[in-house]
Amino acid sequence: MALNNLNYPLDFKFKLTTLASDFNITDKNGNAVAYVRQKMFKLKEDVVVFENDSKTKELFRIKANQWIDFNASYSLTEIATGKSFGRLARKGMRSIWKSTYDVLDTNDKAKFTITEDKAWVKFLDGMVGEIPVIGMFTGYFLNPTYTVRGIDGKDYFKLKKMPSMFGRRFQLDRMIDIDDEDESLVILSLLMMILLERARG
Repeated sequence: MALNNLNYPLDFKFKLTTLASDFNITDKNGNAVAYVRQKMFKLKEDVVVFENDSKTKELFRIKANQWIDFNASYSLTEIATGKSFGRLARKGMRSIWKSTYDVLDTNDKAKFTITEDKAWVKFLDGMVGEIPVIGMFTGYFLNPTYTVRGIDGKDYFKLKKMPSMFGRRFQLDRMIDIDDEDESLVILSLLMMILLERARG
């Protein structure tokens, strides 16, 4: 399993040289973990997770269940086996102000929640980002963080947008140990969430 036994923190870095929303994932030692590509010109979201940036081996697929993503959910599947890990579901109206997602297992039961820690950061980023010149630098000081919390009330992961001019770097840290299957479920969910949040601005 490509998304287990990882050396945290993980760095997610978007490429600026492609039209697609591609990003590399590396571990704390700089070793490649995966390469994520969002397919362009699709009515439904379609994301492929490759072994590395050579894009020769596909590991996972993330697909939307509908083309309007306001209440869309995203299925998480391992390509080699066709095994489903579950799905990511956006919390509709609640997500307009404060980004909130449910991470569901294969039985459609909520296992984790991903929540934006401070809603005002995204709100301010959206406002200031529209100001000419100044808006280019919001990525250096307006950086949201997200917490992955289990149904047991424990915080398992923390995702941070790192300072950068074009908001292209994120860092993921694991706070407590987690079951291998759940770890893959959460990481795949976070990959999709990052793409959705970047698209929202």
